[in-house]
Amino acid sequence: MSAFVPLPLGQRIPGSVHSVSCSLPTMRDVVGYEEKDPDITRHLTSGYPRFLVHPFARQLAEKHRQAGRTLWLTSSARMAGELAQYLGAHSTGSAGSPQAGSGQASAQVFATNDLNGVSHPENAELATRAKAFLQNVGGFLSSREAEDRLVRLGALPAAALENLFPGDATAEAKRHLRPAFPGAGDDDFFLASSGMNAVYAAFRALAELQAGYGRTVWIQLGWLYLDTIAILKKFTAPGDYIYARDVFDRATIEHLFTEYGPRIAGIVTEVPTNPLIQTPDLPWLVALARRHGAALILDPTVSSAFNVNLLPYADVVTTSLTKYAASEGDVIAGLAVVNPASPHAARLRPKLTSLLEPVYPRDLARLAAQIGKTEALLARVHDSVPRVAAFLESHPAVRDVFWARRAESRANFDRVARAPGAVGAMISFTLRGPLEKFYDRLRLPKGPSFGMTTTLICPFMFLAHYDLVTSEAGRAELAASGLDPNLLRLSIGAEPVEEIIAALAEALD
Repeated sequence: MSAFVPLPLGQRIPGSVHSVSCSLPTMRDVVGYEEKDPDITRHLTSGYPRFLVHPFARQLAEKHRQAGRTLWLTSSARMAGELAQYLGAHSTGSAGSPQAGSGQASAQVFATNDLNGVSHPENAELATRAKAFLQNVGGFLSSREAEDRLVRLGALPAAALENLFPGDATAEAKRHLRPAFPGAGDDDFFLASSGMNAVYAAFRALAELQAGYGRTVWIQLGWLYLDTIAILKKFTAPGDYIYARDVFDRATIEHLFTEYGPRIAGIVTEVPTNPLIQTPDLPWLVALARRHGAALILDPTVSSAFNVNLLPYADVVTTSLTKYAASEGDVIAGLAVVNPASPHAARLRPKLTSLLEPVYPRDLARLAAQIGKTEALLARVHDSVPRVAAFLESHPAVRDVFWARRAESRANFDRVARAPGAVGAMISFTLRGPLEKFYDRLRLPKGPSFGMTTTLICPFMFLAHYDLVTSEAGRAELAASGLDPNLLRLSIGAEPVEEIIAALAEALD
């Protein structure tokens, strides 16, 4: 029997009530999800928690909200304060011009029994802005915390049964993470409520430190994950955000340092990038940045921190532990690691402590129960990925294939890879024929996220950048960055590689 059977719309992947993915089996479902079609969204009981507010969090908010107001539950009181301040600072009048104080008056911090959030009058614009902020910075209440609170309120009979680490979960997680960051001390590791919260906190901390030297310009190197892009755009002053499209274009990057050098605070990039899986020449980039006093934030989430050694090149490494470390696909968590050799290290540590959102204890216990399986998953994945990539590269229906060891990026990736075959689970590819025909026929599990024991595929640009995919200007913007709107992102799991390839071949033919 095949490892893959079609999954119905909305089915949780892998199946836990805390699953981070859900099935979107057809392109009609994907479009309906993005356009909030009730015929589609009513089937979605859960989804990626930073994009779809978990049902437990919605249920808990409903119990506490006042009539006529929307309540957003946050991961801490500090995060609630940040959200209220953000809504106040970005309030607008009816004509769209700033209206001082109106948002602050309408957005109110909520706190009761250590439960925190922000409420505001029912208003679509305010709700969109609040949700986007919490999504970007990883500030939503944990689904497990919401579940535990509902149990205490008598709204749920009991929390779902799951395997939790019985001892010191923080120590267990760090024990497994330490080998990925040789040279870092215990006080250099900072667990976060999500990968995006780790990125946000690292950016905020370094931005504050560098601003003291008059350095306020930040460079986004390559096309990055959408929330990282959003953080750089939202939290830099006008003119202080620069997008360097091509990670391989040394001349352009050097020109930026010639033009802005004394003002450049830092560079943010992923190694490799998401979704084109490109790796810049890090030794060259670091030498350039250090000559000008610029900091580097590097994110290895695509391939996993277990596969690439980035700390020597970074001031801070940030990563999502939802991928690979929580390979069963039911935990949201992140990590920031300070390079002790960074000139900013001593001042970075207390800033990160004050900015990061804590991991809810039960999430941490669930992570600690899974993280020991990462090495076995990666061994299986690394055997399969080159074979799947080779199959796709040789198939006449496939136009282009991107993976860690693609020719244009191989030498750069190999410089930081821990082993020649340590490539991570992700492959992106584009088709010569219609996307919908292939996607709808494919039997592989279809949903967001990656780095799970379960193979997953999704039309990434539709899910991450639907606004760009569906406009002429947006498609032009994607094309300028070398991105096909119909790009598919495939994460190889632990299933037999022969069955993964057979499913792909069936849908391609």
